[in-house]
Amino acid sequence: MEKKFLTSKNIATLAVLSALIVIIQLISGFIKIGAVNLSFVLIPIVMGAIIIGPLGGIVLGIVFGLVCFIMGLLGMDSLTYLLISQHPVLTFLTCVVKGAMAGLVSALIYKLLNKKNEYLSVILAALAAPVVNTGLFIIGALIMSDTITVFMAANRISVDIIYFLVIMCAGINFLVEFVLNGILAPSLYRVVKYVKTRR
Repeated sequence: MEKKFLTSKNIATLAVLSALIVIIQLISGFIKIGAVNLSFVLIPIVMGAIIIGPLGGIVLGIVFGLVCFIMGLLGMDSLTYLLISQHPVLTFLTCVVKGAMAGLVSALIYKLLNKKNEYLSVILAALAAPVVNTGLFIIGALIMSDTITVFMAANRISVDIIYFLVIMCAGINFLVEFVLNGILAPSLYRVVKYVKTRR
């Protein structure tokens, strides 16, 4: 790890944002549309990715992934619980990798574009997170399609697995995350601007 990453300010920021991720994810675990719990934690991940950098985004994404996995393990998300029961390692990797990559990609987009247009870079970083998070979830779910098919049969869902994942399952969550991130991006920009001047 870089010495620049291990500063007291970065550690404090990670601690606060990690706590925020845990709290928001636990609360959103009770908000459900379709087969998957809605997730509202991508904004703090993007915030950390922008303020701290790629390693910050990765760490916060991993925290998000671990919370998702633990919630599934405890039965708070029926689909994740079923996936864990059949594919524990693959489910763990899907949860952790999708979160980590969402944080990393957001950080890289901001880092690449912020010198040209900081406002646009924050918006694109915020919008990229749900795209990466949802995309990797769908890929992971397709790898575990045998278990997804069992879940669909148990819940009497008689559609194609792609339709189920993209439209009925991840699609609703993606739209909520994407719209929410888009709406909150201007406020995120102001927060990031303020925090960066205080560091």
